[in-house]
Amino acid sequence: MTMNTASRKIAVFASGAGTNAENIISYFQSRHNGVEVALVVTNRSDAGVIERSERLGVPVRVISKEELDGERRMIALLEEYDIELVVLAGFLLMVPRFLIERYRDRMVNIHPSLLPKFGGKGMYGRRVHEAVVAAGESETGMTVHIVSERYDEGRIIFQASVSVFPSDTPRDVDLKVRALELAHYPHVIERFLLG
Repeated sequence: MTMNTASRKIAVFASGAGTNAENIISYFQSRHNGVEVALVVTNRSDAGVIERSERLGVPVRVISKEELDGERRMIALLEEYDIELVVLAGFLLMVPRFLIERYRDRMVNIHPSLLPKFGGKGMYGRRVHEAVVAAGESETGMTVHIVSERYDEGRIIFQASVSVFPSDTPRDVDLKVRALELAHYPHVIERFLLG
């Protein structure tokens, strides 16, 4: 049995409903591989991720934009939980440079398109799927990438694709991409962290 002090600890940052966060937490709780989600950070006090995480026994911290930008406070928070990897799962604030530098090559993000297509500032969630449909794309998907100082431009570590049909609505595309995210993101995180 792995001692708790030797576990590899992840913080998940999320702003919304928390389906990806819940999926990641549940995945690692079932694996018993020495990896655990030790902390969830959100910037919204009404985010669904709070209830989902607490139900699974993971502590949640709600932080403001000002708190996120406070270097000493954020570093201290992540050190308190011995965080080794930061996972963004629908976190809508730009991560400050000091945090990216502190977790250089140890911070990953998921994006609901095949980057570099449909990425960048303001491109998240439904906006991405609407743009994919409007552009008449025949495929889209999900991308996991290293977080860098520029939105959605870090090194890509994984992509999975799905077909888009002319009859698909943005909601149809959202459901297809979400299924990819739930199927792949925990495995990608595990491989990235454990090699």
